[in-house]
Amino acid sequence: MPTNDDAVRWGILGTGNIASKFALDLSLSGSGRVVAVGSRTVEAADEFCARAGVPRGYPSYEQLVADDDVEAVYVALPNPLHYAGAVAALEAGKAVLVEKPFTVEAREARALVTLARERGLFLMEGMWTRCLPHFADLRAVLDSGRIGDVRLVVAEHGIGFPLDPTHRIYDRDLAGGALLDLGVYVLWLASFVFGAPEDVTVASAPALTGVDAQTALVCRYAGGRQAVLTTSIETLLANRAVIAGRDGRIEIEGTWYRPTRFSVVPRLAIATDGEPELHEHRTEGSGLRFEAEEVARCLRAGLTESPLVPLDETLAIASAMDDVRRQIGLRYPFEPDR
Repeated sequence: MPTNDDAVRWGILGTGNIASKFALDLSLSGSGRVVAVGSRTVEAADEFCARAGVPRGYPSYEQLVADDDVEAVYVALPNPLHYAGAVAALEAGKAVLVEKPFTVEAREARALVTLARERGLFLMEGMWTRCLPHFADLRAVLDSGRIGDVRLVVAEHGIGFPLDPTHRIYDRDLAGGALLDLGVYVLWLASFVFGAPEDVTVASAPALTGVDAQTALVCRYAGGRQAVLTTSIETLLANRAVIAGRDGRIEIEGTWYRPTRFSVVPRLAIATDGEPELHEHRTEGSGLRFEAEEVARCLRAGLTESPLVPLDETLAIASAMDDVRRQIGLRYPFEPDR
């Protein structure tokens, strides 16, 4: 981890809930500090600075990315503004972390990745789950072959939001719905295990505003492997995940996409009701600091892409989400005609 003298100087675009969580969690880490925030109003910027202890607030996004003291920008804007915010930061020469979903459309995702690569700048999707300690441990267990040939991933992400058409999660103008905000997590988990799917079959039900209220995916991979993924903004699910192989399974306890623990259950333990092997990974804070630490590690190593959250994987998942939306007929009012 970088020392305090080597801490990344962060600027945050946006003053919403996730921006506040990021600033709070970063205070638990020596890898970086928030030096500025940008908002659409001076009042929101000032209030965020007072609440989060940030020294400078700007009443525009343009002023934030132009701040010479800002080394990296965290784009924590509403979904439809991720692309424009990231473009502005990249064009200002900053390293960029974009809150998930990376963009609303795969077309925008490809454009962002092309811009960053052409300019030799760091860019990463804020899939913070991939940076959590238990995911490094999961990778070690999978690579060891202890559960054998992995055949199936089952995962869910459901949060029972109040049925309020004015809430951003139900707002078509803000690219709301289950898929982009919640489904992206389960797609990333399946990709962590299997890579990009060969094809996806979808079942979905709309909310009263026209966004997807709950969506179920069956993803198929080479050799008959499958992932069964469920996401919902209507119901609070158990939010557990199982990775099943021929010789055992891994059970990730709820909530699997946050700091948590998992069990390795070998076939013998299943047959004899033996004790599973517990892997404990609870940490202080919400877990967002680990993605900031990954950005800091990459920047200090001279990397422009993270091996934990690769841009090519971001592009594959963006394309998969485009395919899912095509299948269920979900388009947002601001999207151009294809």
